[in-house]
Amino acid sequence: MKLNIFIKKFIFVVVLCFFFLPVNSEEKKISRDEHKFNFYSGIFDFSDDGKRATIFGLEHQNENLFRDSFLGTLSPVTGALITADNAAYIYTGVQAQYKIGKINLTPSFTPGLYSEGDGKDLGHIVEFKSEIQLSVDLLKNSHLGFSYNHISNASLGDKNPGANSYMFNFFKNF
Repeated sequence: MKLNIFIKKFIFVVVLCFFFLPVNSEEKKISRDEHKFNFYSGIFDFSDDGKRATIFGLEHQNENLFRDSFLGTLSPVTGALITADNAAYIYTGVQAQYKIGKINLTPSFTPGLYSEGDGKDLGHIVEFKSEIQLSVDLLKNSHLGFSYNHISNASLGDKNPGANSYMFNFFKNF
């Protein structure tokens, strides 16, 4: 029994010592601007006069998750949008980023879940959004852009009307 208590005390002291030892590994420098948010507004389904609606959305990127590849700089993206008709879409996917001086070209593909609310019936709860964004760096931590997207269910439902939208974007790093 005394040996058991001694072992527990010994382990406790060893573990406690590890908390006070200096760490000599290379640590990644933490960036203050690791989270990028895209605030956007525009017209949902501008090509359908009957179901055209104002759109508002928010998108998030974690800059620590950017990866360089032969396809460009890839990163995960997550977001949500809502229309004036209470249609909503939440999504997550991948985007590529190409920089040409102060101009950014960003194509993305994001599967998600759609709720029609009082808006357009897109034929299925699972929808896929393909988007292209063009933006310009304004300051170090922000840029302004324009984007176009198409949301479709890829014929998963009985009907697949799709929706074409355009938005004005404001990006800010936090």
